[in-house]
Amino acid sequence: MNWIEKDNSLQKTFTFKTFGDALAWMIKASYTIEKLDHHPEWTNVYNRVHVVLKTHSAGNIVTEKDKELAALLDEM
Repeated sequence: MNWIEKDNSLQKTFTFKTFGDALAWMIKASYTIEKLDHHPEWTNVYNRVHVVLKTHSAGNIVTEKDKELAALLDEM
């Protein structure tokens, strides 16, 4: 897993060929995110999606839920 741990969070920027590819990935990921009921902070600029994971209900720290979601996002 090549996520960066920074500011009590896991962070990674995914880069795609086009804006459409980035948006399609976000939509696909949203189904897994909803099933886990663990929602990331993410932003999209053109072909990049920057993801920040931390568990707000645990005091804004990295938990196993974040690591699980990070691994699932990497698989996509």
